[in-house]
Amino acid sequence: MSSTQDLDYPQLLFQYKNGFLVSKIMFTACELGVFDLLLESEGPLSSDAIAERLGTSASGMERLLDACVGLKLLGVEMKSEGAFYRNTELSNLYLTKSRDEILCRLYKIHVPTSIAIKSEEEMIKFMYFLNDFWKMYGRDVIAAFDLSPFTVIYDLGGCAGGLAQECISLYPNSTVTIYDLPKVVQVAKERFVPPEERRITFHEGDFFKDPIPEADLYILARILHDWADDKCMHLLTKIHKACKPGGGVLLVETLLNEDKTGSVDAQLFNLMMLVQTEGKVRTPAEYSKLFTAAGFREIQVKKTGKLYDAILGRK
Repeated sequence: MSSTQDLDYPQLLFQYKNGFLVSKIMFTACELGVFDLLLESEGPLSSDAIAERLGTSASGMERLLDACVGLKLLGVEMKSEGAFYRNTELSNLYLTKSRDEILCRLYKIHVPTSIAIKSEEEMIKFMYFLNDFWKMYGRDVIAAFDLSPFTVIYDLGGCAGGLAQECISLYPNSTVTIYDLPKVVQVAKERFVPPEERRITFHEGDFFKDPIPEADLYILARILHDWADDKCMHLLTKIHKACKPGGGVLLVETLLNEDKTGSVDAQLFNLMMLVQTEGKVRTPAEYSKLFTAAGFREIQVKKTGKLYDAILGRK
């Protein structure tokens, strides 16, 4: 029996139809402060108590809490007085403001892209998004290959420095320079990178237009998916010319499978690129072709099993 025969097609369609509703339930509970309240409380609370403290209707809150139970965002204990709700480990870890607002803030941003940003406020939100994002996923991509031979590293489009900080944490003998636009560098210095972190430096400029300094390794994280093949080739060729012999480039991107099936996340992201950018999500072979045309060799691909994967090309 094929795998498709095992599927409950109507149920699958209903799951897809309800996707927006699921996200709104999570957003609403987060914004109302449900998870924060339950984290701060000394024990489980009834829906009436939660509604009273948060200033909402009792009936609406009870339905919201029950939906969160179904989504495994909350747990419930049945007592003689009724249902009492508590956070699950997932919510305590990722949906409370006391945990650095990481996922709570991520969920409020519809995965912005750098070239879609119009205002300084949007830019700062995007920088917080990336900084939080790399706290969760940066180590996976930086550890995908042994980068210890590369001691002088440039993070092109390094933004808030989240990935750079993961890099120097894993490779203490390396220095990382964040190469980004002047306004981005200014905010990164002021808000994100501690002054005492001397192994992270900054370079202001537009790496498409301005010279790229010599280095052992160049990181391109969430950059090439914004651009068409000709722009990618232009940048990769510039990097290859600047790269020291034996050096390389580390690409961090969401990858489609070679048969274009990909994950659902990759496919949805690819559709977003059509709307917001001139780029696309590519397969490992498509990126390898760009690397090879730019002069890179010994191209390796590592799937992390997470949202982003890594490709390393050597000069």
